[in-house]
Amino acid sequence: MEFRRIARFPPYVFARVNEMKAEARRSGEDIIDLGMGNPDLPTPEPIVEKLVAAARNSRNHRYSMSRGLPKLRMAISDWYERAYGVTLDPETETIATIGAKEGISHLMWVLLGPGDACLVPEPTYPIHTYAPVLAGANLQRVPLDLGGDFFANLTKAYENTSPAPRVVIVSFPHNPTTAVVDLAFFEQLVDFARERDVIVVHDFAYADLHFGADRAPSLLQVPGAKEVGVEIFSMSKSYSMAGWRLAYVCGNKEIVGALARLKSYLDYGVFQPIQIAGIIALNEVTEAPKEIRETYRSRRDALVHGLSRIGWEIPVPEATMFAWAPIPDRFADLGSLDFAVHLLKEGKVAVSPGIGFGKAGDQHVRFALVENEHRIRQAVRGIAKALQVRATS
Repeated sequence: MEFRRIARFPPYVFARVNEMKAEARRSGEDIIDLGMGNPDLPTPEPIVEKLVAAARNSRNHRYSMSRGLPKLRMAISDWYERAYGVTLDPETETIATIGAKEGISHLMWVLLGPGDACLVPEPTYPIHTYAPVLAGANLQRVPLDLGGDFFANLTKAYENTSPAPRVVIVSFPHNPTTAVVDLAFFEQLVDFARERDVIVVHDFAYADLHFGADRAPSLLQVPGAKEVGVEIFSMSKSYSMAGWRLAYVCGNKEIVGALARLKSYLDYGVFQPIQIAGIIALNEVTEAPKEIRETYRSRRDALVHGLSRIGWEIPVPEATMFAWAPIPDRFADLGSLDFAVHLLKEGKVAVSPGIGFGKAGDQHVRFALVENEHRIRQAVRGIAKALQVRATS
């Protein structure tokens, strides 16, 4: 049978590592999983308590609103006002989505069609690449690395693409590279978009996980940003609510309205008790994102310093819950998938192969900081053994 909409999807490159990990665990091996970016920290208790109370109210068992409850949209508007001094109309400039991936995917449906072009960083989180593909659009990949000039690369890619790209997707702090930008970058980006009639979609999943500041800069801080694009803020990382599936698309009212129209045909929104708990999270659980950030900072330091002690120097991440690690020179010929398999077999540590984030990532692996510091130190000892296997062979 032919499945045309997914025909452009490549083989799932994480599958080999996942299958080997599952097989090893079935055999009783202790595998330390630093692969999937699945937060292990519990959701703060006040949020859970509110969910439980709301779930006991049968009125909340009915269909909700695909756009999100009015009080939830007011809460995210108030959050932007407190965090960034940005004013949003909760009625026309905000919409709740069933996680950021759903929001991004359906945004591409309303922004792109077959034959349209979209600028996407590479490497990057896979949904940034495959949401435009699902919409039938053509991709122009823009190189993104910690030492490069991404804006210059973006400009060059735009000039070399025909027809002219309609959408540019960005995400800072960035997964997987952990790259960050300052507000001046977004000022350039808004000018770029205005001059070229391009729509900007900014995935802001790691807003609160910037180790050099309380929060990373927001696209919407820039005057005129709402004229050219939207930003997606997620509860998954800031509040450790990954499985709850709650995010927001905020900004340009025409884009938000188009997404709302599409979603009205597709869903009835997030389970209402989750939305009610989200209101409490945004309005009252103000210290949790800072505490979560500091936990990831400590784990980052344990991993980076531990790897340094065994001779594997990697860049110190400035943000996110990941580390983006160049493959050691003596293993570079393996590529990221075979190197990840090597770490799993010889070190009992699972990581994500960089090629899963695009071909440009094939000389890296990604560590997710989803184990405690004791387990991370244990992982470093396992990695040390794995790195010695080839050195002595």
